[in-house]
Amino acid sequence: MDRPATTTPATAREIILEIVRNMREGLEPLHYSTLAPAVYHVYLHTQDLERLRGILPRVVEEARRALDDELETLNRASLAEKLKISKRGDPKITAPEGGWQIYIVEDTSEESAPGDILISSELALPAKDEFGSGSMTKRIATRRLGGVSSTKQSYEPAPPAPAPSNTVAVIEYEDSGGRKTYHMTKNEIVVGRGGRDYWTDIKLDTLPDVSREHFRLRRDPANGQFFLKDLSRLGTTIDGEKAPSSLEFEGNEKRDLNREAPVPNQAKIGLAGVVFLDFRSVSNG
Repeated sequence: MDRPATTTPATAREIILEIVRNMREGLEPLHYSTLAPAVYHVYLHTQDLERLRGILPRVVEEARRALDDELETLNRASLAEKLKISKRGDPKITAPEGGWQIYIVEDTSEESAPGDILISSELALPAKDEFGSGSMTKRIATRRLGGVSSTKQSYEPAPPAPAPSNTVAVIEYEDSGGRKTYHMTKNEIVVGRGGRDYWTDIKLDTLPDVSREHFRLRRDPANGQFFLKDLSRLGTTIDGEKAPSSLEFEGNEKRDLNREAPVPNQAKIGLAGVVFLDFRSVSNG
């Protein structure tokens, strides 16, 4: 694929202007505010980077000032729109809480040429619970190749949050709400569909074959061994083997026999043959 012929090396001012352009391209309007990308990675050809290395701190400083000035300018324009009765302006653009993070590094790709400026920025979007999805990361890539500018945007799931340091087990599963991961950080949890009078640590969005309180998972803190107590009507399996029911039914009455089954350090737990949980112990006990 042919690329435009490079004209002149990238100047510090051009780099700052490209960072500002990237910010404008990456704005994400919400209802009460508009988010701007917070992190910018600027890639320069080796020759341009070496030529500007001595003033890079000043370039970053002035780029931050330019971003602040651009936000002020854009917000003034939005205010002008709000004064028009017939039209509501865009929500106010807010600067990132942690400030602008700008990193200028070498572009090591073979296609890079002096004068090229590639910028990759990102902002984390709030979780969209109404769509059953978690938070997303919006990535904005702007390029100036041979004096010609282009923009590409993409959305992808934000990286999963690191496991808490006190995690004793990890449980992965998929229900009607999608694929999920639960980090168990206490010695006993309840799993099921839940409900008004049924507390669950893992609340499953699935068929009523799964009981509201389907099973309890307990960890013995003395040795780190896990045990499962089946409290369901349609049963629970551990690696395909049916766990003994801990309930005894007499008419409308039920009695807990306190029966438990040991759970291996790694196991697949099935609930009424409808939902399956991948269990993995990370206990050091």
